[in-house]
Amino acid sequence: MNTMKPRLLFPLEGKPWEIEPYLRHGGYEAWKQCLANNAPDGVIAQLKQAHLRGRGGAGFPTGLKWEKVFHHRVQERYFVCNAGEHEPGTFKDRYLLKHYPHQLLEGCLIAARTVQAKNSYIYINHEFEEERINFKLAIEQARSQGLLGKNILGTGYDLEIEVFEGFGSYVAGEETAMLESMQGRPAMPKQKPPFYPTEFGLHGKPTLVNNVETLSNIPQILRNGAEWFTQVGTEKCPGTMLFSLSGAVNRPGVYELPLGTPLRYLIEECGEGIHHGRGVKAVFPGGPSFSMVGPDQLDLHMDFDSLKKAGTGLGSAGVIVVDDATCMVEQTLHMSQFFEAESCGQCPPCRIGTGELATLVAKIEHGEGTQKDLDQMLQVCGFVKGTGFCTLVTGASILVQHSLRLFQHEFEEHIKLQRCPFKPVPAATT
Repeated sequence: MNTMKPRLLFPLEGKPWEIEPYLRHGGYEAWKQCLANNAPDGVIAQLKQAHLRGRGGAGFPTGLKWEKVFHHRVQERYFVCNAGEHEPGTFKDRYLLKHYPHQLLEGCLIAARTVQAKNSYIYINHEFEEERINFKLAIEQARSQGLLGKNILGTGYDLEIEVFEGFGSYVAGEETAMLESMQGRPAMPKQKPPFYPTEFGLHGKPTLVNNVETLSNIPQILRNGAEWFTQVGTEKCPGTMLFSLSGAVNRPGVYELPLGTPLRYLIEECGEGIHHGRGVKAVFPGGPSFSMVGPDQLDLHMDFDSLKKAGTGLGSAGVIVVDDATCMVEQTLHMSQFFEAESCGQCPPCRIGTGELATLVAKIEHGEGTQKDLDQMLQVCGFVKGTGFCTLVTGASILVQHSLRLFQHEFEEHIKLQRCPFKPVPAATT
């Protein structure tokens, strides 16, 4: 694995969301080449050669996904950029939207052109007000340069990117739920299979869905070549990734690092260690939906394959660090309540299971729990894990299971003392 110095991402000179700085750095050159060559298979071949994997969670090969849509027998196809980003601890896509909208827009244009989409959209979280303004500005600036709209650069090709403001919840970020909401229906996930968007997406037609960071890589790969992209990272997970680092670190932020970078490097070098000189108690390497790791696992490499092998996952690289002064029962309670609140209620195991888990963890945190509650928590996890149309209830189950596995002594201490041992003993009343 090749390494690079830690880089806390800041905007380039001036106003990088404006088109002129982007053009000076080679912006839209890849888009112009796509328009001139009109060779979708060539674009897809370059992405496959670069081994670009999706940066939105599953790490699916991007070139293969584009190929599935482009070669689909149904000619009516759609393209959607997913800029929902509701995952706790993840804020890299929001950063890219705000500071580098033209890079994303160019990636969207190339994607839509490659799969020959009938209509193209970007789904933006309604909370991203400034980011939405910047992206719309980027669209208008690109239009003024003849880079999108009618008869682009005199080629006779027409393409528009429509901004769709999403008023959904956490589960609306799941691609099938997002597509449902875009069609005026409740944001409820569809079961896979058969409802993979590449087969049955927007309006029941094959649809290419990529997230912001994935698409932002496209212009760079096409302009610099696949070999350039694979110079850093690992053999199976090349390139860099944006890590959203938050929690108990001295320097939280968005960092661009090669895939395969050790977790310890991200925390100690990029995050400059744990605040107040404390130690690491646990880390969520891919957000609360993936298993946490303990302080003895800080040398894990941050890439899709290494973390999967270790029993956890990279997800969208929302790294949340917990220090050794934190009560893990309380931490588990906060996240369990999040899953309960964000369940769309479509699947009974999810609707009931997330509520039951949150209730049981709350009993223990408030000093009302028993050993029977611990046993019931594990039993509920076993019943509901893997039963939903999406991964929300599975994430809720993994959270509780692994919190119990790593910190059972804290749960038992709550039960023994009938209070949270991390909080001051209530003063005696007379």
